[in-house]
Order: sequence, then structure tokens, then C-alpha cells
Amino acid sequence: MLEVLLLFGEAVMLFGALGILRFPDVYTRLHAASKCDTGGAMSIILYLVLTMDAPGIVKAKFLVLAFLIAMINPMVSHALARGAYRYGVKPEVVVDMYAWDNP
Repeated sequence: MLEVLLLFGEAVMLFGALGILRFPDVYTRLHAASKCDTGGAMSIILYLVLTMDAPGIVKAKFLVLAFLIAMINPMVSHALARGAYRYGVKPEVVVDMYAWDNP
């Protein structure tokens, strides 16, 4: 039953990798990369915590790692996207809502 977590994590990682290869610009590729990091890695780490035969401190370290991934990954993705926009990389989308807020 817990193998569903592992399969889900692997599927998210696979689709995220495909998104990085297929999406047209930096922003959509960054979106795919952040989703596969957050969703895929957290599912795999949760599977490891629930199934491995290790001391509690090791499991706690994995949970801290999952928490840090959940907290830091969106912030880093946002910072990278903002830096790319300010550097002049224009998105290949029809609607540019960031330009509306920052004229």
C-alpha cells in the first residue's frame, strides 16, 4: 500500500522532467522543475520514512529535509523567476500579469 507513495513520487518526477524538456520558456520550465522537486521528493521521502528500518533520529532528519524542501523550493523558484524577469527574459505567454503589477 505504501508503494503508492513511491510510485506517485516517481511519476511526479518523470512528468516534471518531461515538462522541463517540453515547455517553451524559462518560467514554465521553472514551474515544472519546482513541482517535481516539491511533490516528487516529498512523496519519496515520506515513503522512506514510513518503510525504512532506521533509528528515530534518522527518520526525524528525513522529515526535517522534507519540511525544508517544502519551505525553500517555492521561495527559490520565485527568486529565480523574478531574477530572470528583471534580467529581461520575457515569458512566451499571452498574459504577463507580473508586468501589470510592476510597470
